[in-house]
Order: sequence, then C-alpha cells, then structure tokens
Amino acid sequence: MTTDAQQPAFEGLEPRRRRRRQTERAAASHLPVAHVVLDIQAAHLGQPFDYLIDEKQSEAAQPGCLVRVRFGGQRVSGVIWSRSETSETDASALRFIERVLSPHPIVSPSMRGDITAIADAYGGTRANIVRVAVPTRVAAVDRESFAPADGAELRERCAQSAAHAYKAFARGYEQARLVDEALAADGFASFVIDGLPGEGRWREDFAWMALRALASGKSAVLVVPTMREVWALMHTLNAVGLRAWAPDESGGLSGDVAVLSASLSPAERYRAYRAVLAGQVRCVVGLRAAMYAPVDGPALFAVLDDAAYQYADGLAPYANARGVCRLRAGLHDGVFVAYAQARSVLSQWECERAESVGLGVCGPSAAVHGYRDALAASAPPVRWLNRDELMRLADASVGARVPHTAVRVLSKALNQGPVLLSIPGDGVSESLSCAQCLALARCMRCTGPLERVGVGQTPRCRWCGAAAVHWHCARCGGERLRVIRVGAAGTARELRGLFREMPMVLSSPHQAEGVIEQVADAPVIVIATPGAEPRVRPGGASGGRYRAVAILDAWTSLYSQRMDARVDVLRTWMHTMSYCNARVDGGVGLLLGETDPLIAQALMTWDPRVLAGRELREREETALPPALSAACVWGRNDAVTWLLREIGVRGGDWSTLQWQGQRIDSVLGPVPIPQARTVDAREIEEMGDRVKAVVRIPHSRRAELAKRVRVALARHVASRAGGELRCRLDPKDLL
Repeated sequence: MTTDAQQPAFEGLEPRRRRRRQTERAAASHLPVAHVVLDIQAAHLGQPFDYLIDEKQSEAAQPGCLVRVRFGGQRVSGVIWSRSETSETDASALRFIERVLSPHPIVSPSMRGDITAIADAYGGTRANIVRVAVPTRVAAVDRESFAPADGAELRERCAQSAAHAYKAFARGYEQARLVDEALAADGFASFVIDGLPGEGRWREDFAWMALRALASGKSAVLVVPTMREVWALMHTLNAVGLRAWAPDESGGLSGDVAVLSASLSPAERYRAYRAVLAGQVRCVVGLRAAMYAPVDGPALFAVLDDAAYQYADGLAPYANARGVCRLRAGLHDGVFVAYAQARSVLSQWECERAESVGLGVCGPSAAVHGYRDALAASAPPVRWLNRDELMRLADASVGARVPHTAVRVLSKALNQGPVLLSIPGDGVSESLSCAQCLALARCMRCTGPLERVGVGQTPRCRWCGAAAVHWHCARCGGERLRVIRVGAAGTARELRGLFREMPMVLSSPHQAEGVIEQVADAPVIVIATPGAEPRVRPGGASGGRYRAVAILDAWTSLYSQRMDARVDVLRTWMHTMSYCNARVDGGVGLLLGETDPLIAQALMTWDPRVLAGRELREREETALPPALSAACVWGRNDAVTWLLREIGVRGGDWSTLQWQGQRIDSVLGPVPIPQARTVDAREIEEMGDRVKAVVRIPHSRRAELAKRVRVALARHVASRAGGELRCRLDPKDLL
C-alpha cells in the first residue's frame, strides 16, 4: 500500500484538507426548465439554452430575471426568457442555474416580445439586442424601490396643458386633428410631420404630443439625434409642467420625464431604466438608446430628423432607430411620428405608395404639412445669390465667396443684432466632377459617385464598382473629369477684411473654444459649422433669433457622394435657417453660391416635398431604396462572395429580380473598401482584401432576407472559416 508524498510541516501548520460536499439539487416542481438567452454574441449561439431551476430558486427565477449559468468552461450571464415543464435537450445534459442575480425581472414580457421582433427584422439574435437594450446591472440600484406613479394625477395634469398647447399646433398644421385623434384613440397610427420653421418649434410640437399621449394614458418615447437636443427638449417639457426625474426633498426620486442615453453613468442609466420599467416614469427622452425604452402598453414613439446618421446602431445587427420605433409602435398599438423639417425619401415613400414591410419597420403613413399662412409667418425670406442672380443685379463681385450684395445685406442686419454665417465644415474631401459643367460625376450604370483609383487608371463607381469607360456627363455631355477638393478652414480670417472692427465668434467642435451655446443679442458675427450654431439669448430686440443668416459655400453641396446627399443638405440648411427671424420680424436669409436648383427651391419655398418627391422618382428609376429593400454586406472578399451565394442572390433563386418590366441584377458590386480605422496588426490578415456589396430585393422578401442573412452568418461563425463578414439591413448609405 502506497501513499502520496507530502511536504513536511510543523505541528498545527499542516495544509487544510478541503472536502467537496456533494449536494443533491432538486428541480422545481413547477416549470423546472428555464430557457435562457445568454450574453454571447456569436451568431450560431443565438438561440435560448435550457437550464434547470432549483426548487429553492423557483420563486426568484422568474422570466425576465438576470441569472448566472455555466456555459462550456466559463460562467456567463443571461436572461430567463421563459419557463416550461419539459425540454427538448436530454435531461442528463441539463445543468442547474448557479445564481439569480437580479431580485426583480429587468426585461418585461412586452419587452421580450419587442426584442424578438427587432432581432427578426434586422437579421440578428436576441442576445444582440439585449446587449444594447438592457443597461449594465448595478446591484446598489436593485436595492432601491420603484413604484408605479399615480396615473390619474398625471393624466389630469397633462390634459390641462395639452389643451392649451394644441391650439398652437392646430394653427400651424393642416392635419392637426388627425394627430390629436390618433393620440387619444386606441390602435396603431403612423405620421410624417414636416416641421414648421423656428429653432424652438419642434420642441413645442414634441411637448404637445407628449402631453396628449400622457393625458390619454399612453407612454411617450421621444428620440433625438444629439444631447444638445435632449437638454433643449427637457427645458421645454419642464416649461409645460413635466418635471425631470431627479432627487426630491425627501431624498427619493420623483418626476415625469427620464433621460435614457449611453452617455450616462452605468448607475444613472440603470436607475432610469428601472424607473421606466416599473411605470414610475411614463415619458422618456434620449438618443438612439431611448428606442429600447422598456415602456409597456400603448405608447407614442416620436423621432426627430429621422434621416440623421446618429440613428444607425454601431453594433450588430445595426438596427436603425426609425425602424425600431415604428416597429414597436405597431406592436404596442401606439402612434409613430417621423418629424423633420426636411422630409426623408423613406418618409416620402411611406406617404405616397408604401406597403407594409419587414414586420413593420416601415409602411403607410399620413402626411402632416403646415398651413401656407403659417409657413409665410414663421419662415425667413431666403435669397439665392448664385452667378445668374448676381449678374442680373449687376454685382461686380461675381465669383467671390461673399459678394458685395451679401455684404450690404449683412451689414444692414448687423446694425440691429447678431448675424449667423454657416460654413460647411472644417474638413477637406475629394470628389470627381464634370470638367465642363462642374456637376458631380456619376456612374452611367447605377448613378453612383465615381472615385479615383490611381494615377493613369480609369475611375470606377463606389456603389457597383463599374469602370467609367467611355464616360460622359448626363447633364451636358462632357467627357472630361476634374478633381474637386472642398473645405472651409480660415473663414474667420477671410471675413475680417469685409467686416472690420466687428466682433466675431467661431463655434465648431474642432476649434479651441469648441461649441458656443449662447451669444448676446447684440451686433456680432457668428461663424458656425452645422449643428454648432449658438442660440441668441432671449429678451433682446431680436427676440432670441438672428437678424440674418447666410449659408456660405453652397457649391460644396454639389460634390457630396452620399446617397441621401441632397436631402441631408436641405435638412442642414433648413435647420440653420430656423435660427433666423421671420419675414414679419425683419429677418433675411442668404444662400451664397451654386447648388442644385431643386434644393434651393425647396429651401426658399420651405416645402421639402419638392425635393423628396424628385428623389423618390429617381430612386425608382435606378432601383435603389426605398423603392426596394436593401442590405449592405462587407468584409473579406471570399467571405462576402460566399455569403452572397449562400443567401441566393449570386447564382441562386434571388440572383435577378423583376423591376419595371425588365430583369436586373440583385447585387451591386462587390467593390473594394478601405480598412477600418481601428484595425491593428493582428487583424490585417482577417480584414485584408476588404469589399462591400449591396443586395436589392422586393419589399415582400425583406423578412425572408433577414432570416437568410442570420442563418448564413451563423454558419460562417460556426464553421470557423475566418475573415471579416458583416451585414446591415436598411442602410442609411450605400458607400
């Protein structure tokens, strides 16, 4: 008989022998199987996994609770999605849940249904959506109590304020009664609202819609692009009687409106999430993260500037806030509102000839436009000083960045108050244009922008990759190309020679002073980039607005290569012009330089339908979204080629589609794309030979496309094939 050798030790210092106690765990007598969605982002592990619930944990382990389980050789967190009596997995392979982390469910039944629908609509897994929808748990917050608010008191308080605010809304919009009735009634409704001019008008309209929804017993979710709009909207909501959710005199938390944003600290965000989940707060304001607000029952989902780039999620499955909010409004029998001064092409499609698409991410909507009298009373008169207009006025400074006519108008306005000069930005970009008429050079196959490949090589399209052989301009027939480099640095130094001894303020994120929030109501020249315009302090002679607003370098809008370039430009310019006094108050707007006449017409008449309608017709002619549903696929060349074949759009049943009486290819590209800016040495091999392709399919197949993409991505990860492979449905842009 042999024994293991042991290290000698003094008496009393021998190592303790630990005995592992084998404890018998009994499964719960009622619904012992938990279906858990694990915090694992791999596409092939997206389905729920089954675990057993111990009898001692049965009361705490409710659906929606956060738990810790053992998966493989590691411990991971997950959410109990549901419980059942049996499991399809063999009983001998089932493990017990190790620990219930949250004392209360953090994902409600309606939220679990919403997460499933969002994942299905965008080709992702429930774990993908839970990662961004449910904030990180903070144990100290879980020990706090959250009780539902007094709904009757809130409805009564909001009803009085809503009745007063509705008068201003009804005076401005033709279809105001339809919106009011939809917010008060049961059932789903969708609206596209063309916002009236005025820097604060959108806040007043959002405040009324929130009040009307709360007075009708609904919740309200208000999504805006940046934190600047969040705090401005919170200030307006506070002015109409809705209090911000914050600590009160008793040391607790109370209020009517909570902010949900990824920029908050983990404790603040989780606390606000718990308050909304418990019904203590019925109104939510925030950035893209607010689209996942855990509201229950009918609700208003309103999105400001629905075409903004900030609404595209940066994590798989890259859901868009507009689509998520419309989808959730339909699931909750609520109201969806897409509010923008410049109507997006998707909104135009919804108003004209939409059909239900992809589980409700878009569909038919009712258009709401302002009265002509209201537009005339609130919009500034905009003059377009292009070459033809300056020649008509016999202005000798034709071709100058700021012609003499503009200098006279701005100098006169400076005698009475502040003036705003908007510049395109501080960066420099490069585009190809026609050497004869200077129009942006576009592909003759798909109308995409052309790019330079190398010295002496033929330019090619950035959308479909076609070489620009025998290219000619569609506008003038010219055959030569030229390079255009645009930028707007040093504007302040240039303008000091035109407006001597006049104080200047420069507001831009890239400048040393940063973004200036407010300026005095006094003669001053403010130079700002889009989104950084300072507000004029109220109470002065100008009424909180600029006496004149001038948009410089309008010609830069001709060379933007984005698919939504014209709509984005109009949205930016309308937003800038909203800071100007109205015609009746002596305001004046100037548009300096050459631009697309359609953009200038929409701005001068303050009618975004002109541009959106033309854009939609052009998209239908070229088979681009929203006329069709689309998905962008990018990654390593071999992986992208494999996925296109796997989903059937390359050599399969979806390789071509019928469009306007002819068969066209379902795929544009693939085309080479640059490496990601965050790439490091270890990822060079995985991300080498990077390409992108655009898949086009009819709207009736969108749900099936999302399913095929999810299955293909899961197979790619499970096979360990390697290589970057990503997919985004409903992309904002095709580049």
